[in-house]
Amino acid sequence: MQSIKPIPIGVEFYKQMINEGYYYIDKTLLIRDLLLHKNTVTLFTRPRRFGKTLAQSMLKTFFEMEILPDGTMADNSVYFQGKKIMESGEEYIKHMGQYPVIFLSLKSAKQPVYEMAYESLAYEIRKEYDRHRYILESDSITEEDKQIYHSVLTMEAGSAAFARAIAFLSECLEKYHKQKVIILIDEYDVPLENAYFNGFYDQMVSFIRSLFESALKTNESLKFSVITGCLRISRESIFTGLNNLKIVSVLDESYAEYFGFTQYEIDSFLEDYCIIQKRDEAKSWYDGYLFGNTEIYNPWSLINYIYDIAQKNTEFPKPYWSNTASNSIVRELIENADDNIKQEIEELIAGGTIKKPVQEDITYEDIYKSQDNLWNFLFFTGYLKTVDKSFRERQIYLSMTIPNEEIIYIYETTIREWSLQCIEKQDLSGLVQALEEGNCEMASDIITKQLMDTISFYDYKEDYYHGFIAGLLRHNNRYITKSNRESGTGRYDLTLKTKRIRKGRAIILEFKVTDNINKLESGCMEALEQIEKLHYDNDIIEEGYTDILKYGLCFYKKECLVMNNVPERV
Repeated sequence: MQSIKPIPIGVEFYKQMINEGYYYIDKTLLIRDLLLHKNTVTLFTRPRRFGKTLAQSMLKTFFEMEILPDGTMADNSVYFQGKKIMESGEEYIKHMGQYPVIFLSLKSAKQPVYEMAYESLAYEIRKEYDRHRYILESDSITEEDKQIYHSVLTMEAGSAAFARAIAFLSECLEKYHKQKVIILIDEYDVPLENAYFNGFYDQMVSFIRSLFESALKTNESLKFSVITGCLRISRESIFTGLNNLKIVSVLDESYAEYFGFTQYEIDSFLEDYCIIQKRDEAKSWYDGYLFGNTEIYNPWSLINYIYDIAQKNTEFPKPYWSNTASNSIVRELIENADDNIKQEIEELIAGGTIKKPVQEDITYEDIYKSQDNLWNFLFFTGYLKTVDKSFRERQIYLSMTIPNEEIIYIYETTIREWSLQCIEKQDLSGLVQALEEGNCEMASDIITKQLMDTISFYDYKEDYYHGFIAGLLRHNNRYITKSNRESGTGRYDLTLKTKRIRKGRAIILEFKVTDNINKLESGCMEALEQIEKLHYDNDIIEEGYTDILKYGLCFYKKECLVMNNVPERV
């Protein structure tokens, strides 16, 4: 492969992207659209790993009036040569390098207790103060303000001072530069999500609310602000009274192409790395997101996929996003699912859709108040996509489906892990006892109940039932479970054998699947006949087992019938 540029795995900083010559898909017209719309505060909500940090870094590089360590002004125009923004007109280019910029990332606040999370946020604020410490040399900053500034630099300021620290810094920067300030806040909801799951949500909400109110609501030094996050948090919890806020979610068409990759961009990407033949595979695995009406690919997954394919690290797609995104909400949905939710999950995995009311103003406290809130959370965080919208009774409804193969993999993996854990927690000795005693009715009831309680992500084929029954019997303490071994003139599905042979026992299980519930009995008989006809017990007899039980199991969806070759005990 003739590589044109290195592929940027995990590169989040725009200057590094350009300086080191990485392959960059040009998103600089985001600058033009922000200037065109002139919103004071814009909140972009997008799923994790969709290029939000890189976009914020690009905005900082373009707008910032950057002071170098030697006191001179940086010329950042070099980072935009040949980019689309340079062709957009002087009315936009004239803003380059004209504003002091505060850049604050909240993504590091993932600590288990409030004190540690607060300290992490305070340290991020302190770093931004340190980056702008050059203003302390100016006479435009009063001695009193310099003392407050030093208290933040030394981490000696109290929580009230840190809650107002961004507003205070913007005031100092305006005094120094004689120009209003741009405030960029990245991953604003990370500390809130972390706080919710660790039990200090109210404390963190209080601090973030104070931080944002002072910086974004009553700040006369603010030119404009851009905030990015995964979830739109309701105004009442964070943005109280912030009437200058424009929220751009995945439901909006505006700005849709600036986070993630479009089909045109992906085609160019694949062609540049000589793997355009992988277009269909890339589309089925990583496409499927819909922002407004714009089709979008997951950028993190595509970058990793193209890198691995181009470097011949693999021939196949991988679930890259599942290794980075938090899947805890998917697990919560599955663990707490009632029968209706289980059926809806199965419909989704089978490629179907569900229709739910959309609720954009949601807090982490609201997530578990209803199943509809959980579905909303999954939608806004990238685990579902919209395929249709409707409006009735003053409410927007979304028809949603799973975006692509990668997300299906996340659901299936989560379901599989949950199912195994559920099975391990249960005492299934009754199933083994029923098979030992020839109690087919009890065995049928136990297996059917387990099928009813679980979530299936297969088309009810024999392999699914085979794996399911093997899972139910895996942890019994009496028998060794063997699967699909050669025996006689065919292959039996499953056997249970005691370690001891002379006084031991073996149990042969053969599975059938029917498309009609009325054919369960004939399916069992067919399985039993197959055991006899193909002499599945030959090898077991040769081993020395004399007590051999044979069962035919037939399945229809989540119904199971068990029959054997001996009279059933009453």
